[in-house]
Amino acid sequence: MNKLILVGAFAGLAASVPVLYRSNPQAFEAMLRSGLSPSQPASVPQQAPSPPPRLAAAEVEPPVLLGRKVRLPADARGHFTADVRLNGRGMQAMIDTGATLVAINESTARRIGIVLTPSDFTYAVTTANGKAKAAAATIDAVQIGKIYIDKVPAVVLEDSALSGTLVGMSFLKRLSKFQVEGGAMVLQQ
Repeated sequence: MNKLILVGAFAGLAASVPVLYRSNPQAFEAMLRSGLSPSQPASVPQQAPSPPPRLAAAEVEPPVLLGRKVRLPADARGHFTADVRLNGRGMQAMIDTGATLVAINESTARRIGIVLTPSDFTYAVTTANGKAKAAAATIDAVQIGKIYIDKVPAVVLEDSALSGTLVGMSFLKRLSKFQVEGGAMVLQQ
């Protein structure tokens, strides 16, 4: 009977690990790091660690983001670009808070497994490149770093109307937060 209680307690503890991680990933990871760090033998006297060398402002590395956060520094033009995975296929995309939907072109749609016919292009849209025909689609999975969103509404434009991929509000509004701070965009799920 004692073994059964012990097994039940262990199973309950193991089941609570994902809940603890979701509620406070930073504390969970700090706990893991402290538990996994190598300990020194008792006979070796511990010395206070020397402070790290001070770096010039330009050399300071951005803080490490724990949990489901991604930090995207602005490029030379002030745009925020990211390595994204659409339906598991990697590509570069621009984060565009002015775009209502994730926008991809026909070639990208084919590459990620979205099959469209000419009759699907029933919508007229106005883009930075002018008027174009578009088709509605749903991307099964959009991933940026540790952030993963499924079933994201998208628009597919003709290749001549859109040369790249835009990650718009249909993705961003499903995050818990996105903001610009310190010259970078931070996305948090």
